[in-house]
Amino acid sequence: MHNFSMQLFAFGLNHQTAPVSIREKVAFHVENLSQALQDLVGQRQVKEAAILSTCNRTEIYCNTREPEEALEWLAEYHQLPVPDIQPYLYTLPQEEAVKHAFRVASGLDSMVLGEAQILGQMKQAVKTAEEAGTLGTLLYKLFQRTFSVAKEVRTTTEIGASSVSMAAAAVRLAERIFPSIAEQRVLFIGAGEMIELCASHFAAQHPKAITVANRTLERANMLAHRYRGHAITLNELPDYLAAHDIVVTSTASPLPIVGKGLMERVVKARKHSPIFMVDLAVPRDIEQEVGELDDVFLYTVDDLAQVVQEGVGSRQAAAAEAEAIIENRVADFMHWLEIRAAVPTIRAIHDHAERHRRHELERAQRLLAKGEDPRQVMEKMSRALANKFLHVPSHALNHLGGEERAELEAWLKRLYNVH
Repeated sequence: MHNFSMQLFAFGLNHQTAPVSIREKVAFHVENLSQALQDLVGQRQVKEAAILSTCNRTEIYCNTREPEEALEWLAEYHQLPVPDIQPYLYTLPQEEAVKHAFRVASGLDSMVLGEAQILGQMKQAVKTAEEAGTLGTLLYKLFQRTFSVAKEVRTTTEIGASSVSMAAAAVRLAERIFPSIAEQRVLFIGAGEMIELCASHFAAQHPKAITVANRTLERANMLAHRYRGHAITLNELPDYLAAHDIVVTSTASPLPIVGKGLMERVVKARKHSPIFMVDLAVPRDIEQEVGELDDVFLYTVDDLAQVVQEGVGSRQAAAAEAEAIIENRVADFMHWLEIRAAVPTIRAIHDHAERHRRHELERAQRLLAKGEDPRQVMEKMSRALANKFLHVPSHALNHLGGEERAELEAWLKRLYNVH
């Protein structure tokens, strides 16, 4: 569990966890909502709060270090004993709360999968919290992200239906060949729209490594960076192919990029462990004969279209695509939270440096006032500052032993870029 200074917590009940008879007991009426929010934030260890209350759900999102208090408040507010509602409640800390908010706004948690009404209700809930003054940095950022994720899900999983399903189908086929994609290394050749879609689908399965190969390194870098991957140029392909278990390619090249001769060497280098290849390019990026090699599973656009055909009309497929998008966006949000958590430390380091700077500056000003040689004063001041800034790391290195020392030394080399 990440230990952040901001503690995000969501809890509530919905049509899946509670019957109507219970849901109506904890519902909030529009006219009382503002007062309820101020009540919750006013008297408890709750810094921020927003309440979403519809006929299908009542949910409270808050920033608090004391989740229990928020739960007790809900029961008290509705004059119910905690045990009466406890069995129906879900409690979602940090990452789970983020994922839940994203799923609810995208219509994945609704009775009718993908219905759009909930998004409007959620926006209204946020507006009410804003007017009540109970929305702070954390919840503001959470809902801002939530709405942009919902928009992304709604546009890419409906409008781009055919191409998105191709990406989902590629993942489904890979899952037939490997027990778990999380154990595999994935290589994307190209960096266009189709590869971007495939990358988001495969990344949601958390593969062991991701590499993007492209004609221009700049474009490959942009995509690789988004999924914490590695970028290479097409010329480097022969050296990298054998290290990957899954290869997805979609470039605009008029001629094949991967030929039979190259793949024969790759199969040999991999000692015959299976390699799954998807060629989404028209004309093809991979020579047709590659598919005849043992241990190579090659699929083309047409093969994938067949898989897509099998799942036509199923909303489930769209839901799987949405879950993939959400999975990646949750990771982004948690990264933002981690950075926020480091802010107080960074501030403290700055304050520490600032005290030294002021101290040395004052001393130098005193010496100048006494009439000392300005050049010598500057020399002294710069030395004293350098010594003070380097004292802490040097002292720590000298007083640590064994593994700790080696670890600190490695970090210091990274921090100061010393090789």
